[in-house]
Amino acid sequence: MAAAARDMRLRGGQAVNGSLAYDLDYAVRERALRHAGEAVRGQEKAKVQARPRPLVRERQYVSKLAVLSVAAIMGLALVVLMNYVELTLLSAETVKLQSQLAELEAEQVHLTAQYQQMFDMASVKEAAEAAGMAKPSGTQMDRLDLSEGDSAVAYRQKEPNLLQRMLASLHGGFYAVVEYFD
Repeated sequence: MAAAARDMRLRGGQAVNGSLAYDLDYAVRERALRHAGEAVRGQEKAKVQARPRPLVRERQYVSKLAVLSVAAIMGLALVVLMNYVELTLLSAETVKLQSQLAELEAEQVHLTAQYQQMFDMASVKEAAEAAGMAKPSGTQMDRLDLSEGDSAVAYRQKEPNLLQRMLASLHGGFYAVVEYFD
């Protein structure tokens, strides 16, 4: 019994059931019980003032320089892309032209061989005889004697009169108009 009285003294007159560990929230509960019916001062104002306001982000302004920079970068990327497309097309065309060049070189070798065969003197002679050609005889050839000096005679034409020049000019103009509309 003496132990129970001593426990009640330590606990402020309350009986302890169970553990004898310190109750750290004891003072807070006691104060809340003593002031249970009283109005709390300043707490209502604190509640009104402490109401959290929704956080609104400030409107952010985008710099015109940033917009122009992004547009310039996108434009340059587009130019690079178009150049790659053009390069690819030119490469494909180059491959096609190189294959065509190889074919034409092979054809040139074949045609050169045929050309050299055609100018074989024996085949030319046979073709000429087949066509009825023969070497010219001495009576069919004329020789020029250039041992004498050269001479030339130049005749002067009469200058046309005014009427002849006007008719020639009208004649040329008429044919120019006819030729233009033809």
